[in-house]
Amino acid sequence: MKTGKIILMIVLTGCAVTAQDNRSEEMGFRAQRIKMVRQQIERRGVTDERVLDAMRKVPRHKFIPENLWNYAYYDEPLPIGEDQTISQPYIVAYMTEKLELKKTDKVLEIGTGSGYQAAVLAEIVDSVFTIEIVEPLARRAEKKLKQLKYDNVFCKTGDGYAGWPEHAPFDAIILTAAPPVIPEPLTEQLAAGGRMILPLGQASQDLVLVRKTKDGITTKELLAVRFVPMTGEVLKKH
Repeated sequence: MKTGKIILMIVLTGCAVTAQDNRSEEMGFRAQRIKMVRQQIERRGVTDERVLDAMRKVPRHKFIPENLWNYAYYDEPLPIGEDQTISQPYIVAYMTEKLELKKTDKVLEIGTGSGYQAAVLAEIVDSVFTIEIVEPLARRAEKKLKQLKYDNVFCKTGDGYAGWPEHAPFDAIILTAAPPVIPEPLTEQLAAGGRMILPLGQASQDLVLVRKTKDGITTKELLAVRFVPMTGEVLKKH
């Protein structure tokens, strides 16, 4: 009986140490996120406090392979498998801010990837509908978003060119892969006054902000970027 008590104490002590280690690790990542936002994002002009709060909160390391966790809060894209990448934190914050999001907004994302951008959006808006054409990525992202309790994110595997018409109109649309032309179905699914941001082009790409006004569609080039190309139906339209 005495031996049993000793064994139980050892097991409980081991559990306590593991829990403490996990808390320490997460606190370390939290400190890295705070530093990332201060040095990489605020200093480069992003001022929307809701976006900054989301970037401080969302655990980017959870959306990349564990062997890359040491690089999670560097300002650089990282591989996530299937020849795809997670965007650098500054670009995620910049694109999110340019959408001028409100708490009540419904957002469509084309290109779920790791799920990180969807999580950032979900911290700010009412609901996020996200589509990923690469099935293994779509499955992993949906699982991760569920694990992290992002219950206002709705995932779909499929070609994002056609959007998600049964949930349209959307207050904002974001593309995380570059089409050669702006997909017409997406502009049709923008609400009046809606905004869309996307990398546009092939060999040369620009980040473009689209607005839907009562007079039609306007576009504005923001900066040169480099994203993975959008695949699927859009290539047949060019």
